[in-house]
Amino acid sequence: MSASPSPLSRSIASPAPLSRSVIVTRLRAVGCVFAEDEAELLISTAPTPADLAAMVERRVTGLPLEHVLGWAEFCGLRITVNPGVFVPRRRTEFLARQATALARQTAGLTDQVVTPIRHRLVSPVDQATASARPAADPVGSTAFNASTDSTDQALARPRTVVVDLCCGSGAVGAALVAALGRVELHAVDIDPAEVLCARRNVAAGGQVYEGDLYEPLPARLRGRVDILVASAPYVPTEAIGLLPPEARIYEPWVALDGGADGLDIVRRVIAEASQWLAPGGYLLVETSERQAPQTVEAFTRNGLIPRVASSDDLDATVVIGTLNSTVVIGTRPALPEGSGG
Repeated sequence: MSASPSPLSRSIASPAPLSRSVIVTRLRAVGCVFAEDEAELLISTAPTPADLAAMVERRVTGLPLEHVLGWAEFCGLRITVNPGVFVPRRRTEFLARQATALARQTAGLTDQVVTPIRHRLVSPVDQATASARPAADPVGSTAFNASTDSTDQALARPRTVVVDLCCGSGAVGAALVAALGRVELHAVDIDPAEVLCARRNVAAGGQVYEGDLYEPLPARLRGRVDILVASAPYVPTEAIGLLPPEARIYEPWVALDGGADGLDIVRRVIAEASQWLAPGGYLLVETSERQAPQTVEAFTRNGLIPRVASSDDLDATVVIGTLNSTVVIGTRPALPEGSGG
């Protein structure tokens, strides 16, 4: 008969769980502003006391909370976020909501109204209040509260063609698929790690390509895109050093660096947009309030009629443009039989 394990060996194998107060104290000591909220998220996410201890240790050493948890809250969805992947910002939910409303308008579903969802998790980078309760909605659940059209109506209308450039983890695309249902989604990112993460989050909801902006997109999409969204990097190179450590140390540089004035990638997105937009389609670009005038100028210079939408609550600015019909004239090409568009 084998001997029973000693109390010492049992304590080593199964460490006592860290108390909430101990976790909060440790998080506060390293400057976590929302220590109580983060503690609740860590406790509710960790499957075992040993996992909890390891997660707390990773967080206090500076790893972004979302990387520690393995997910981020975005528009009511739980978005997988692997270490080294850009964390979707709360302000970008404004971009997703604007795109959703315009997509419904384009599809003739103007009776559907998007209402804000309750936010449960916010990146420390955003420095906004987070509630203590973790998200439970899986990717693919409803991201927005909205009335839905009948099955017959949904099947009768063509799928909305959406392109998500600089997609990162795929959060915006996933939110649009969840909110709109019938979407033909094409998402692109240049970072292989981001692409892998986006493919998991988008799953069967769309295609994710690795490449530089429009380069990997199928040529058949030219002139067919109803909604083109871009959350391109717009931080000026010299300002990256001023970002919180969670961003400048743990997120990919390519997802942050927008060049000398922060608009290098944004200008490239705008320059080619008219070749891909369908008549009546929209380009939506996230930017900052300070950069909005230059972004508007780039829209106008490239044959787009711009307007600026903003949210004080989210500190979010989006420039939205449609094709100037006096400059670009055309009709949306018909799809070949069996193309699925």
